[in-house]
Amino acid sequence: MRHATRRALLGAATLAPLAAAAQEFPSRALTMVVGFPPGGQADLAARPVAAAMEKNLRQPVVVQNRPGGAGAIGNAFVARAPADGHTLLMALSSLAVIPEAERLWGRPAPYTVDQFAPIGLVNADPTMLAVPASAPWRTLADFVAAARARPGDIPYGSSGAYGTLHVAMEMFANAAGIRLLHVPFQGAGPAVTALLSGNIQALASAPGTLTQHVQQGRLRVLACWGAERAPAFPDVPTFMEAGFREVEFYIWAGLFAPAATPAPIQARLRESLRAAMADPDLNRAFEAAGAPPKYLDAPEFARFFAEDSARLVRAVQRIGRVE
Repeated sequence: MRHATRRALLGAATLAPLAAAAQEFPSRALTMVVGFPPGGQADLAARPVAAAMEKNLRQPVVVQNRPGGAGAIGNAFVARAPADGHTLLMALSSLAVIPEAERLWGRPAPYTVDQFAPIGLVNADPTMLAVPASAPWRTLADFVAAARARPGDIPYGSSGAYGTLHVAMEMFANAAGIRLLHVPFQGAGPAVTALLSGNIQALASAPGTLTQHVQQGRLRVLACWGAERAPAFPDVPTFMEAGFREVEFYIWAGLFAPAATPAPIQARLRESLRAAMADPDLNRAFEAAGAPPKYLDAPEFARFFAEDSARLVRAVQRIGRVE
């Protein structure tokens, strides 16, 4: 009985600081890190989410862009951050791809996925293949024919080697038996700018970063990486419809905390994100960007993340070493 009492007292003593920390959280401004420049999918998701979370956390939530390495720099920064809930990561699906790509090249991974605790999914969009409106290709078949006639000649942009935009394009190129010229940028924002200026001729991107430019007649969308057509582009066929059965890719954005963040603080963050995703201002911002919200709480998001990551890791292994 004495041993049981001692264990109970020790357990209570361990839980007491965690409960106190949760009650005091947040004690200062929070930082939401985005591993890409402004204008890309992660940034477009982070800003409305941060603004909505501020309302219920009663502390500023500052979006901090830390671009580089297809998101690796920002991801690694949060992996090493103090696990007190004040540093968060708005990550894309490339979170799981980057460590696998580094292993493929025999390099040490900058972080591992088990260094992050999923808080919630905020959206998940099928990727779209966009070209300048001035390009001669009206259909996906036109693009594939041109790429086969000019191997390695058509430049496409990405957010960096093995980032979301790169893996999507290489998945397509591998299935179509074509070779394209990869031009990496620090994020989708600069890559879209290069596409608009004609410095590159193709880009895989989320609907939210393309919608405005398509509506203005500056870009044309040829195909969709989703299993179904994208609601924002109902007339655009999927790669599956074109016969590329294994070409499926989604750019999702989700919120993470360092894995060692105490459970009561993770619960508070989940509660805050749940409230944020119901905020009318956030929903208007997401809809205006052409990226409707898709919310999953931590348990469902963890399963979604594990399944999607396994599929992407297999895709990277199939693609192999590419620059």
